[in-house]
Amino acid sequence: MSTSSQTQFRYTQTPSKVLHLRNLPWECTEEELVELCKPFGKIVNTKCNVGANRNQAFVEFVDLNQAISMVSYYASSSEPAQVRGKTVYIQYSNRHEIVNNKSPGDTPGNVLLVTIEGVEANDVTIETIHLVFSAFGFVHKIATFEKAAGFQALIQFTDAETASSARNALDGRSIPRYLLPDHVTSCHLRISYSAHTDLNIKFQSHRSRDYTNPYLPVNPTAMEGLMQPVVGPDGKKQEPQSNVLLASIENMQYAVTVDVLHSVFSAFGTVQKIAIFEKNGGTQALIQYPDVTTAAVAKESLEGHCIYEGGYCLQ
Repeated sequence: MSTSSQTQFRYTQTPSKVLHLRNLPWECTEEELVELCKPFGKIVNTKCNVGANRNQAFVEFVDLNQAISMVSYYASSSEPAQVRGKTVYIQYSNRHEIVNNKSPGDTPGNVLLVTIEGVEANDVTIETIHLVFSAFGFVHKIATFEKAAGFQALIQFTDAETASSARNALDGRSIPRYLLPDHVTSCHLRISYSAHTDLNIKFQSHRSRDYTNPYLPVNPTAMEGLMQPVVGPDGKKQEPQSNVLLASIENMQYAVTVDVLHSVFSAFGTVQKIAIFEKNGGTQALIQYPDVTTAAVAKESLEGHCIYEGGYCLQ
C-alpha cells in the first residue's frame, strides 16, 4: 500500500461503537449518515457538521460489533464509502458514546422523513402524499426521492406540533387502499423527524412541490412524468386524473398573466396555485384545484375555448 495516498482507516485505535467520519460533503445531513451506516446495524446517535470545515461527523452504533462490521467491510472493499460522490474516511473514535444528542429521528421538528414501504416511486403520487398529510395541517413543501431504504419523502409543516400530530397518527399505518394503484398490495409508512427545518424547493414538479410559492418556476422535464398517459383496464392509454391541469395557450396575441388565468379558471372553483412557463416555444400553465372533480369540470368547459374574443389565446 502506498504511503502517499490517504488511507481510509486507522487500525491502531481500539475499536469503539462510535465511528469518526471525515471528508463529508458540506452540511451533510443526519439522514445521509444514517443511510450510509444502517446496512451494518442500528444507529442510536449522531453528531453532524463538526470540525472547522463542518465536514466531519460521529455516528454511534447500538453494538460494538456493528461498528467493527462497517470498518471491516470498507477496509476490504474496492469501493470506498461515499456520500454525494465524495469518498468518506472512516476510523474508530476515541470516545465510546455521543452525549447530549438525541437519536436520529427522535428530536421533534416541523419536517418529517417518511419512508413508504412496499411501493415503487411511481406508485404514490405527490398529490396522494399531500392529500394524506394535509389532513393534519397545512403542508408547506414536499420533496420525494429514492434511496436504498426505498421511496421516501420529506414533508414540511408549519411547526413541530403539527408534524408530531401527523407522525403519531400515521407512523406504521398504510395509505388508504383506494388512493393506490391496483397492483400495490402492501404499503406502510415509517416516519421519523428530519433535521431539516426549511426545504429548498427549486422547481414545482412531480417530485417536489412548494405550496407556499405559486410563482416558483416549473421544471417542464420533471412534469412530463406526471402528464404521461396511463393504461386503463381495456388496455387503452388514458390521461391520469389529477387536480392539476396543464393548459397550453395557442395563438398568443395578448398577454396572458397569472391574474388573467385566475380570473378564467376560478369561475369553476377555488384556484390554489398557478404557474406559467415556456416550453417548446409556447406558453403553458399549471392550474391547481382542491380536488379532481373541480379540475375535470374546468377542463371540459374550457378546453378548445379562447380567453379573448376573436379567437385569440386558444386553450
